[in-house]
Amino acid sequence: MVSAPAMASAPSIPELVARIRAGEVRAGARAMRLVDDRHTLGPALLSALYPHGGRAHVIGVTGNPGSGKSTLTSALIALYRARGHKVGVVCVDPSSPFSGGAILGDRIRMAEHALDDGVFIRSAATRGHLGGLSRSTSDQVLVLDAMGYDPIILETVGVGQDEVEVVRVAHTTAVVLVPGLGDEIQAMKAGLLEVADVFVVNKADREGADRTEKDLRMLQGLGPHPDAASWEAPIVRTVATSGQGVERLAEVFDQHRAFAFDSLQKRRERARYEVESVLRDRWARTVEARLTGAGGATLLDEVASRALDPWTLADRLNEVRGGQA
Repeated sequence: MVSAPAMASAPSIPELVARIRAGEVRAGARAMRLVDDRHTLGPALLSALYPHGGRAHVIGVTGNPGSGKSTLTSALIALYRARGHKVGVVCVDPSSPFSGGAILGDRIRMAEHALDDGVFIRSAATRGHLGGLSRSTSDQVLVLDAMGYDPIILETVGVGQDEVEVVRVAHTTAVVLVPGLGDEIQAMKAGLLEVADVFVVNKADREGADRTEKDLRMLQGLGPHPDAASWEAPIVRTVATSGQGVERLAEVFDQHRAFAFDSLQKRRERARYEVESVLRDRWARTVEARLTGAGGATLLDEVASRALDPWTLADRLNEVRGGQA
């Protein structure tokens, strides 16, 4: 964790918040760096920004590697910019095994938007975080929201089987599939069938698009029958490289936005996730400090020598954490 003195020359939190709300890119970038690096000023900054968020439509784009998520995201950026929207993008990339930072593959593929003042693209490293997102993804979304970007597109890392966490951060989750790769079966195995608000059959000009759509509809039919008040995920065909179907996809996103913003259950689920994320992060920091601080090595040596079992140690650490809370 970065210590507070390292930011002695930084603006005060009220000043930084004012600059972020004014849409100043450098202030937004600094705030994202603070929260991603787990700086001690991060929680206070996020707390000050929180009342100014909640207005942007957050769209999650997930799916298996090679499904064209980045190309589709780029096409969506172009469409929303043509409509006059400021677009925020958080691309979650695998971590570099050397630096721990994002590999920046998605940002490279979206280079055509790099000089557009109305687009803010942030690459974030997973840093070992599972679920297809980065640990600080929701924090970065809050900063973009406070800056006035709407929509905000989240593109997950593309690991395939473990990307359902996006549904807790996004208002609308699009699962991207491509013909011929058995993605419909992968969707059922990974749980993506349940989290999808929209299915996108990308590269729909390929042979097998009809079969992919048919299989998806069959899988949807195996699930619970939606009632009049629920949302049944539509299937939209796109060819992201040419822009085919992207406008229709944006229309579906707009329809689901109204549904998601009106849903009290959706808002409660997002609130629960935000609270749980903060608590998990704080507890994890407490345990980490205990294991890396004075006496931590001795405790680990006891476990390594089997003089102490991991469950008993976990109970002790949990008691310490509870006392500090």
